Amino acid sequence: MTKPLQSGPKYLLQGLRLLNHPRIRWFVLGPMLINLVLFVFLTWFAIAQFDGVLGWLIAKVPGWLDFIAWIFWVLFGGFLLLVYGYSFAIIGNILASPFYGPLSERVEEVLNDKKPSNPMIKKEIFALAGRSVAREIIKLGYFLPRIICVLILTLILSFIPVLNLLAPVIAFVWGAWSLALQYIDYPADNNQVGFAELRDQLRERRLVSLSFGGCVLMVTTIPILNLFTMPASVIGATAFWVERMPLFEKEAPQKQELQEKALEQTES
Repeated sequence: MTKPLQSGPKYLLQGLRLLNHPRIRWFVLGPMLINLVLFVFLTWFAIAQFDGVLGWLIAKVPGWLDFIAWIFWVLFGGFLLLVYGYSFAIIGNILASPFYGPLSERVEEVLNDKKPSNPMIKKEIFALAGRSVAREIIKLGYFLPRIICVLILTLILSFIPVLNLLAPVIAFVWGAWSLALQYIDYPADNNQVGFAELRDQLRERRLVSLSFGGCVLMVTTIPILNLFTMPASVIGATAFWVERMPLFEKEAPQKQELQEKALEQTES
């Protein structure tokens, strides 16, 4: 088994490679169009606000710390990138959630080498889409109070010299954990696993979960590439589920072979 901290990038790369799989690519078009519109808006807004917010923060740095003001510039710039990437992921997931349940379902079929049930496919897609939207409301109930707490904590720390170095770290760890939950929840929901149970399972796999979520968070800060990141993250999270969740642990070697077969089909 791959080491936990190495597995996050592996799953995301697998998701990117499977985007063009013949049985998957049509489920990706809707989310990518939504991501494109969101990308234009959020990028414009971030650029418009960056200089003003950064100038305000630098003005708050005490005079005796002027010689290391550049460190605050770098850290705050990184912090804003994290906020941009996290906002892009959260808003994009809410808007595109009707597509992600069916996408995850199709990916799981591909990874398990199962054929779709063609006569029922449209009904299944609409049922999964509706269930995904309902699940997003449940997740918001978990995420919103914690987002507010993390935001307040990082704002307080940003006014305290030296301790403000912790703000980007706290924001990154929280973002990594929440994005791991966000994406792995799609295959969990398809397999009738509750959100609370999923959290318990991922806590037992904390390092690999944070590795996956952190990798997703970093890539969402990269313009253009973040257009592909969210559907790729759903695919990667489904591969994570198939390979690592208890339901499939006994069949892990066979599942790994099936995943490699799916990748070979994409490359051919």
